[in-house]
Amino acid sequence: MFDSLSSKLTGAFSTLRSRGKITSSDIDATCSDIRAALLESDVALTVIEPFIETIREKSLAALPTLQSGTNQAQAIFEIVSAELVEILGGAARRVRFAKNPPTVIMLAGLQGAGKTTLAGKLAKFYADQGNTPLLVASDLQRPNAVNQLQIVGESVGVPVFAPEPGNGVGNPVKVAEQSLAYAKSKLYNMVIVDTAGRLGVDAELMQQAIDIRNAVKPDEILFVVDAMMGQDAVRTAKAFEDGVGFDGVVLTKLDGDARGGAALSIAKLTGKPIMFSSTGEKLTDFDIFYPDRMASRILGMGDVATLAEQAKKAFDGDATAKLEEKFARGDDFTLSDFLEQLEAMSKMGSMSKLLGMLPGAGAMKKQIENFDESEIIRTKSIVQSMTPLEREDPKVLNGSRRARIALGAGRKVQDVNSLVDKFTAAQKMMRQMRKGGGMPPAMAQSMGMPAGMGAGIGGHQHGAQKGQQPAKKKSKSGNPAKRAAQEQG
Repeated sequence: MFDSLSSKLTGAFSTLRSRGKITSSDIDATCSDIRAALLESDVALTVIEPFIETIREKSLAALPTLQSGTNQAQAIFEIVSAELVEILGGAARRVRFAKNPPTVIMLAGLQGAGKTTLAGKLAKFYADQGNTPLLVASDLQRPNAVNQLQIVGESVGVPVFAPEPGNGVGNPVKVAEQSLAYAKSKLYNMVIVDTAGRLGVDAELMQQAIDIRNAVKPDEILFVVDAMMGQDAVRTAKAFEDGVGFDGVVLTKLDGDARGGAALSIAKLTGKPIMFSSTGEKLTDFDIFYPDRMASRILGMGDVATLAEQAKKAFDGDATAKLEEKFARGDDFTLSDFLEQLEAMSKMGSMSKLLGMLPGAGAMKKQIENFDESEIIRTKSIVQSMTPLEREDPKVLNGSRRARIALGAGRKVQDVNSLVDKFTAAQKMMRQMRKGGGMPPAMAQSMGMPAGMGAGIGGHQHGAQKGQQPAKKKSKSGNPAKRAAQEQG
């Protein structure tokens, strides 16, 4: 969503870095570039003007204090980054749990914002953390809304309280009220109430939401908004704030191709934090909204923290520990290990999204967009067609074995040859970075990276440190007696 904005901001700072010693006119030019980029991204003018003015003032104030030799452009960059974090809400805000369960979360918003699917994502998010959520079908107006919530609940393994069929039948306020007693009797510690929406803000919608709010007294009211709505999202949020009131915002469809102005405006203009974000159609495409991480992505620095969290969830701790022990013994990285990494990567979701979190991903935009997601599946099929011996020792892969593997995987022999060549290169890389924490070789190899590139992303280079010359070998004496003494020493 922020690709265009990120590209323009990256360009503005590239120009600033090329200036060397920065002057006040350089700062004015950079501020003008940032202002134009924000306007083009549909950010509200009432947000842009104070943002730009603050950047200009702080940058000009910092300019005299920057000593020669320091990276002045980096100092300006850090000022912009800090102000961008503030626009997005400052620090991440979590759900406030009730002292006496259940914690009640009420979802509000217009029809089409994705409340029902979001309810399932939210329930799964907290169920995975050990909570026991209950979904409540209080949207009795929209056709098949109750049925949709039941399907979503079943897919995430969360029960749904739905005593009424919906489709215009039943009292949504009564359903919401009854759900609390049911949750207490069944010991659910969280209740997520899905409410009805409309195509636009109207008195009937507001009154129903107010009645449900008064009946269940929610601990959190989350306003669910489609991030692709642009400035309409901000106007709708203000209408709900004046009518029902809410505690936080949930942005859906952040994976869309809209300009993203709503995300950069809504927190500042409503004074309410963005608490969660939905970045895809899958029920796992959901997470806490971190303003600092989003600012980092917008400024082209990637989101390594989120990438690391997703990797930690996907890669089995015991398997990782065994792999580390294996490397500590000096054993080689095998195709069996490679297959385990491929399986874990498949759990992390879209490779295009994962690669987009890497620093400098903007420069690889075309490669990322053209990445073939099925490449991982094809690679797995080749490795799965090998015998255990072949996975442990690729050197036994002669011509007939490779032909058999290709036939079993439905691939060409050239594909098998290519995989083995890339794996051999990755194996050499692993020998060089035994104790490094870089990108998993499976990820680097699936991207078609040359051997060693994965080590530079999040990894550590071992050997001589920067600025440290390797130790010179001592020359051996030509005198046999002295040489024997040197060897003994």
